[in-house]
Amino acid sequence: MNNGKPNWWSRPSSTPEAARIPSPPPSGEADGDGDFPLPAPQPTAGAEASDMTDPAGPTEPVETADGAAGHEPAAAPATPAEPTVLLTKSEPPAPADEAPTAHLPVTGGHPADAPPAPVSEGPGADTAHAAQPAPQPLHAPDEYRTPPYGEPGPWAPAPPVQRPPAPVPPQQAQLPPVPPHPQPHPPTHGQGGGLPPQAGAPWVQYDPWGAGGAGLPPAPAKKSRKGLAVAGALVFALVTGVIGGGIGAYVERNGGLTTVELPQAEGGDTDRAPDSVAGIAAGALPGVVTLHVKGGGSSGTGTGFVLDAKGHILTNNHVVDGAESSEDITVTFSSGETARAKVVGKDTGYDLAVVQVTGVSGLKPLPLGNSDNVRVGDPVVAIGAPFDLSNTVTSGIISAKERPITAGGEKGDGSDISYVDALQTDAPINPGNSGGPLLDSKGRVIGINSAIRAAGGGSGDGEGGSASQPGSIGLGFAIPINQGKRVAEELINTGKATHPVIGVSLDMQFNGDGARVGEKGKDNTASVTPGGPAAKAGLRPGDVITKVDGQRVHNGEELIVKIRAHRPGDRLELTLTRDGKELTKTLTLGSSQGT
Repeated sequence: MNNGKPNWWSRPSSTPEAARIPSPPPSGEADGDGDFPLPAPQPTAGAEASDMTDPAGPTEPVETADGAAGHEPAAAPATPAEPTVLLTKSEPPAPADEAPTAHLPVTGGHPADAPPAPVSEGPGADTAHAAQPAPQPLHAPDEYRTPPYGEPGPWAPAPPVQRPPAPVPPQQAQLPPVPPHPQPHPPTHGQGGGLPPQAGAPWVQYDPWGAGGAGLPPAPAKKSRKGLAVAGALVFALVTGVIGGGIGAYVERNGGLTTVELPQAEGGDTDRAPDSVAGIAAGALPGVVTLHVKGGGSSGTGTGFVLDAKGHILTNNHVVDGAESSEDITVTFSSGETARAKVVGKDTGYDLAVVQVTGVSGLKPLPLGNSDNVRVGDPVVAIGAPFDLSNTVTSGIISAKERPITAGGEKGDGSDISYVDALQTDAPINPGNSGGPLLDSKGRVIGINSAIRAAGGGSGDGEGGSASQPGSIGLGFAIPINQGKRVAEELINTGKATHPVIGVSLDMQFNGDGARVGEKGKDNTASVTPGGPAAKAGLRPGDVITKVDGQRVHNGEELIVKIRAHRPGDRLELTLTRDGKELTKTLTLGSSQGT
């Protein structure tokens, strides 16, 4: 160039072109701009560049204006060379007031794009060659390599990929080590974008694949695969734990992932043994009815059972006592069919009544048993409509026999008092069960449920003889069917029932043990009816009867119950005390018309 600065190229030049490049003026000459002198490349066939400059200061070859090569005196001896620096990218130009410098990567050998420098001839040349063996390049020179300074030319092709050879060349061991650069930062850039060359330091091509390359960035450390595996396992365990917990919570809250189907027994035989509670109930329910009665400003519910195909139904007197006509009694069968019923006959002393329905077909009378054959502990089944719950079945046993009970007495004159020598049972009986059947193990009627003992201590009927409408406490009482059968037959045949009597008036205020014959009868009449059963047997006023047929009696109510448990005409043996002596009398029961 005409300004004395070096000319750069982007393609390899032939020998004649390189020879025509003018040599820059020495430092401090010509333009005085602070440019440093650079030796012009002098291609020499077979010549090798020296790694070291001549300490004696050899002359440097320069080009004249006509292209002839010559020698100029060498510059002053240079200071010791600075450690080389590897720069991989260009820096921005320095400010205008700073001296321009060249920014050049130096490796201690030849520059990347310059041909080997010519060896100066002189007395020190042989010594330099002998002292230091010439280094050998790792690769052959690349004709299309990029310039060492700045960016490549616009037509310069990209350099081919250089791959390291498998074996390390033996010449690599002869390369001098490259000391690290002491400077922490790159030096200031000059106008040309390079570094000032060190005196006598030849340029070499930077080889990224060279062994032992100083300044190369360290290879990244390989991550431990074991750590990655452990981390992956932890993540997997966490994810599976969360998913499993969610599934478990869903299963626990919703009972599973599918529709719940509970195990159930297959349909089988529904028949039951005839002597089981279910068998007894199945056979007896068609013959049991529920009675709804209204009259006298009140209404009530009771139970009854069919006696025959003519439609006669047996129930308690206190169930139908308030009805004034057949329009006041409605009978409902277990099938749901209903019919009107009329009163055939009733008896207050036995608390029994018979009603009849007409125009009903398919009636199923219940068979009657024998209450004399009942023993304590026998199983029993009670059917009724407690609290208007029709067709209710309960079961229990016979708790006791010949329990003397009295019910009624609301009128105050004693005309409505019922005396029953009852069967006691623990089968639950409640208001509404009155008049229903008490069945034995063969489904036969052995009693008519009539009364219960209230928790308050009083006795009451199935409709709740006490005002508190008590429930069952396991003390229920039924009229023996033998007594009920006789009374029912009399009510059906005559509309009235007869009562057995002994013909005496009793002192109901007597507090001693037994039943005492009164001094006077009702309306000051004789206490022993003249010509009656007692008079014929020799009983007198003041006698105390203690036993009937050997069974102990403690008061007048019990004596009446024991007598009414028999039929008129039956013979009885009475044990009594008179003036401190015990006597035995035998008599035949008389008859009186019931009410």
